[in-house]
Amino acid sequence: MKPSKAEFSETEWRIIQAHTSPQQAQKFLSSLPYNREREKPTCLSFRGVVRHHHAHCLEGAIAAAVILEQHGYPPLLISIESQDQLDHVLFVFRQRGLYGALARSRDIGLHGRKPVFRTARDLVMSYYDAYIDKSGRITGYAVADLRALGNYDWRLSEKNVWKVERYLQEIPHKQIRGSEARYQKSLRRYLAFHKEHPQQSPDYFANKNLWLL
Repeated sequence: MKPSKAEFSETEWRIIQAHTSPQQAQKFLSSLPYNREREKPTCLSFRGVVRHHHAHCLEGAIAAAVILEQHGYPPLLISIESQDQLDHVLFVFRQRGLYGALARSRDIGLHGRKPVFRTARDLVMSYYDAYIDKSGRITGYAVADLRALGNYDWRLSEKNVWKVERYLQEIPHKQIRGSEARYQKSLRRYLAFHKEHPQQSPDYFANKNLWLL
């Protein structure tokens, strides 16, 4: 069951009230420094994200789920599997029957998407080229409802919420087989860009007009 107002701190509730739409919630995620887990691995709840003021992709998706749950959106995530085991997690929402997403990433091309996709798979495929780097390639995805965790406190726990990560790893994923020619073309483009701009995140993708920034 979603928490009541009384269960949030003043700061947490102020953030929730200031971000009532997916577009606003994405701006909140984008404003957070990326959590590079320099000291130790973490899996922060929304409370942890607010307290530490940073988030990696799963923590950002959890934070978005808590914020937007208070505004009527179900807490749904999409887990994206990669061939290099460096998976990505999105908060997924629907408007007018179409899918969109919110996300936090080190790469700008892996942030949110506008609600313009007919299926969850179409949404995931919008990340396909942006996911390709020296080792990354999307191989599968799954839609997960955090309400399936029952009374587990993934929203406001003071501790790491590793059960969320395990849940996403364990649920069945649908396989994605992208074109080998498309993969090789995107890989060559990435490697050339990275050689020229080693510190920059690629933003040359044709679907930039669909990004939710």
